[in-house]
Amino acid sequence: MAADTPVARGAAARLLRNPAVAPVVVLTAGLLGAGYLYVTDPHEGGQFLPRCPFRLVTGLLCPACGGTRMVYDLMHGHFAAAWADNRMLLLAAPFALALLGRWAFEGLRGRRWRPAFSRRTQIVILSVAVLWTVVRNIG
Repeated sequence: MAADTPVARGAAARLLRNPAVAPVVVLTAGLLGAGYLYVTDPHEGGQFLPRCPFRLVTGLLCPACGGTRMVYDLMHGHFAAAWADNRMLLLAAPFALALLGRWAFEGLRGRRWRPAFSRRTQIVILSVAVLWTVVRNIG
């Protein structure tokens, strides 16, 4: 069967619509990134790591700045250093990982899952992120 037949296109489309594909791709990318980060110390200059676009444009720290260093420090057991890198992100990480786990779990069970946050929860999350940005840039 040729790779560009209607049957092949239909099979590819069905695969991409599978609820497990997106979370599995995200988890795989995360594991690959974590593996690369494990051997790449972001505390040292000259590393091939993405730069924060917000910081490049404004010179200010965004709510997630320090996250790469934080993850590196966590993977190497340096909890105090991870806390110093980004306290708010460190506190939020378990919740984000729980959401990712639930998304993957539901996808593997063949169900689509989209978390629904109330308007109040969205405002709280945004407010905390903005407040954290201000605090860490004036401190």
